[in-house]
Amino acid sequence: MRLSKNLTLAEATRSDTAKRKGIDNRPTGEHLSNLITIANKVFQPIRDYFGSPIRVTSGYRSEALNKIIGGSKTSQHCKGEALDLQGLGEISNAMIFDYIRENLEFDQMIWEFGTENEPDWVHVSFTSINRGQILMAYKEGNKTKYQTMA
Repeated sequence: MRLSKNLTLAEATRSDTAKRKGIDNRPTGEHLSNLITIANKVFQPIRDYFGSPIRVTSGYRSEALNKIIGGSKTSQHCKGEALDLQGLGEISNAMIFDYIRENLEFDQMIWEFGTENEPDWVHVSFTSINRGQILMAYKEGNKTKYQTMA
């Protein structure tokens, strides 16, 4: 099933952990609707702009999967409202981050770890009421912390 022109449901729900652990990672009807929305409002515009594949490293997560991987109890991934993205080839993660910030509506976007020039990946979410919140994730000891970016 296609969520948008260039994103399939299989890509947005793929999880090696779910496969290994035998976890059902199929979205509910509401969560599927949310995935279709973020695919068309965020993923597809990025894909169209760069004209090159963009990798989804984490999309929908069932509550069982989210618990196993230690995700936040309030993760938007569990609602089908969030995608973690990485550029491929000449498309850097920073380029994706900048494109989203300058061109798209979003609820939350996180520069996930990495360096000051390149995140390891970009987390982006989309809801019916978008805050436009931009954060940077970093580690302090073993704990993930977030700071607001301008």
